[in-house]
Amino acid sequence: WHGTPLKKLVFDIDDISSASPKYKQQVYKQSRAWDYLIAANAFSSETFRRCFIYKKEMLETGYPRNDILHAPDKKEIAEKIKDRIGIARDKKTILYAPTWRDDEYYGRGQYKFELHLNLDKMRKELGEEYIILLRTHYFIADSLDVSALEGFAYNVSKYDDISELYLVSDILITDYSSVFFDFANLKRPMLFYTYDLEKYRDILRGFYLDIEKEVPGPLLFTTEEVIDAINNIESIRNQYEQTYKEFYQRFCQWEDGHASEKVVKSVFK
Repeated sequence: WHGTPLKKLVFDIDDISSASPKYKQQVYKQSRAWDYLIAANAFSSETFRRCFIYKKEMLETGYPRNDILHAPDKKEIAEKIKDRIGIARDKKTILYAPTWRDDEYYGRGQYKFELHLNLDKMRKELGEEYIILLRTHYFIADSLDVSALEGFAYNVSKYDDISELYLVSDILITDYSSVFFDFANLKRPMLFYTYDLEKYRDILRGFYLDIEKEVPGPLLFTTEEVIDAINNIESIRNQYEQTYKEFYQRFCQWEDGHASEKVVKSVFK
């Protein structure tokens, strides 16, 4: 599965506000074909068994794709990735990776996305020190045009490995996407730009966590708040230190850089 879930999944969801009304049937049918399911942590293992009605083998190994985040030479790898993307080595990097929203679509399976961050304002306030990478969900049909923000904003939605984007990022901005569970392996600051929190939490999907208490970073509702948080990122790091420790303990405890090896050994004996 593609991440530790914040949003309720399949048979844990009461109501589906999605473009595909047969979601539960489709996922149930697909999941009958799985021989193994990989879990990144104990929370996922328990949740996946229940929400997928999954009875076969659970590989409690951590995620192979997160091995790179524990690589001993991750600094050197990050420099190479920056060169590949074409971003300055001397700038700090913000990754903005929002989720897709189930209710925003043009037609069946065609999703749309509106960028709620004011990038012009961000460039004005942060452009000397930072660049921003934009990574939207692959379901989203719209392509972001950032040509007017050359040198500050980069659309990396089609970059093939998001783990490499984590590695080059100093700060993550997300919302309800499962990316923050993986990014937490790096113990770097995270900001949650949750401008539609009430609608998303109460109407669309429902959450497994109490997002206002358990996520390791502040919930922000305007571009101004996001800019202010980035300008004061060290005090936010200190403020959320204990929450982050508890979060890491709960969701990253199986990640050690050897998940790929463990999976291969289990599957191929």
